[in-house]
This record gives sequence, C-alpha cells and structure tokens, in this order.
Amino acid sequence: MTGSSATRAGRLDGRVAIVTGGASGIGRATVLRFLAEGARVVVADMNESTGKETLELAAEDGFAEHVRFARTDVSQESHVAASVALARSEFGRLDCMFNNAGVGGAFGSLLETEVDDWDFTFAVLVRGVFLGVKHAARAMKEQGTGGSIINTASVAGLGGGAGPLAYSAAKGAVINLTRGASRELAAARIRVNAICPGGILTPLLVRGNEAAMESFLLGAQPWPEAGRPEDIAGAALFLASDDSKFVTGESLVVDGGLTAASPILGRPQDSHATLFGEVTGLDHGSTGRPPQIRRYPGQSGGTPS
Repeated sequence: MTGSSATRAGRLDGRVAIVTGGASGIGRATVLRFLAEGARVVVADMNESTGKETLELAAEDGFAEHVRFARTDVSQESHVAASVALARSEFGRLDCMFNNAGVGGAFGSLLETEVDDWDFTFAVLVRGVFLGVKHAARAMKEQGTGGSIINTASVAGLGGGAGPLAYSAAKGAVINLTRGASRELAAARIRVNAICPGGILTPLLVRGNEAAMESFLLGAQPWPEAGRPEDIAGAALFLASDDSKFVTGESLVVDGGLTAASPILGRPQDSHATLFGEVTGLDHGSTGRPPQIRRYPGQSGGTPS
C-alpha cells in the first residue's frame, strides 16, 4: 500500500472509529483495514509498546494523520470515556465503536478458580463492553446521525466446552448484552452487533507456537485454512459500513465451520487441563503482563513458567 492510498475513498470514507484492543491481533488488523477504507481511528489499548508498533504500521501505509493512540484500560470508565472524547476532539465525531479488547482471563477448574481472577475476567470482557456501548452510544445520540457498535464475543459464548469457563461465560454475556442494547438503541439508528470468532491465529491464542495451533485448528474445523485476524477485520468492516444498515442485534459467527462441525474440544473431565497441565490462574492476554499460574493443591513440582 502506498501513501497515495490514504486519500482513496472507501467504505468508511469520512467516518471515525475506536478500536479497543487495537494494538495487536484482531484489533490491529481491524485498525489497518478501517484506515485503508477511509476511516480515522483511535487505537485504544493497554499496551503502549504494541500501540506504538500499530501507529508505525499505519504511518508506513500513509495514514499517520488519520490515527491516534489512547492508553485504555477498558474496565475503567474514565479511560473509556476519555477514548471517546479523544475521537471527538481529534476527528470531530464518532461513527463506530469496536469493543474488541480481551484477555484469556481465568482458567482452570471451577473449583480452584480465585474470585479475583473471575472478577478480572468479567471486568475486561463484559464491563469493558458495557462501558464501550454506554459512552459510544451517548456520543452517537448527541450527534444524531446514528452509528455502529461492534462487540467481540466468541464461539466460546455459544456453548460449553469451547473455552475456559470464565471466558465462555463472559462471552455469553456479551452476546446477550448485544441483543439487549440493540433493542434500546435502534430508535437512535445505532446498530449493535457482535462477532463470534472461532480459532484465530492471534498472539493471544498462538503463544509463540503458531504451527502447533494451526495444526490443531485445521483438525477441528472443516475449512482448510486457519483463521487470521484479517478475517475478523473483514467482518468488522461489514458491520461498520452501510452494507449492514439493516443488521442489528446479531452475532456473526466467523469460525471456518467450527461450530457447524459440532466439535468436541475436550471431555468434561479434562475441562480444567491446560497446556501447562492441571493448573489454574489468570491469563492477561496481550497487555504485556505475564500470566499467573498455580498448580492445584496437592500437586508436586514448582510453578510452571
């Protein structure tokens, strides 16, 4: 892509978007796709290092003046409100809010999960979406021009066994929140939809072993290619654009046929097992903070690294 493409009209020409979790993975791919389609974008993310990398990539494509970074903890209302205020002060309006920030969250047996780990998971994955919907919708209603709110859910929220319990429960809540918000905001012409990704090769999922994860996904889904962040960015573009102007309250599954194949991802008795063995803890995702991992009581050996 060349610098001249920064002036090319696209499906989001003249619109302003916020992408939470926009510094890596699905968020970064969406930021770059939205910019290429004519949008101006605020990258809202906890990780300043990967945020800087995203801005540099945007600048290489000729979009330095069309993108801003806001260090954002989506579980904090003041941070989310500030990201909305930044979009409006820098670019004059807000047309799309992509509530995409996420973490792996609490993992391990339900019986060994710490309450604080559970609460952290829901603070990021559910409260963060609620706050994004709330403050984006307020801005859109004030403008009087409607808008699109997109929430990242997951196939894990559609049934049991497709992810850690806390994560799956939180994503199920996002799906229900999306439906309820779509009803309340429809009169203001604000559409609210969710995307349910399947296995996508992001840093959050790959954990430095892309080949192994790709092999696992290809064995679990019918489609002969593993999902990439750009696949979700394309779905987000559809939901952000006028192509979906009659779509609201929906959860768009983008999973290479994973749920259509009804895979059994693990036996119930193995639901607490992880790549580390039988452990519990908290996965902070791509925030830059390391995971907290604890062995189950009674197990021998040191804490896995």
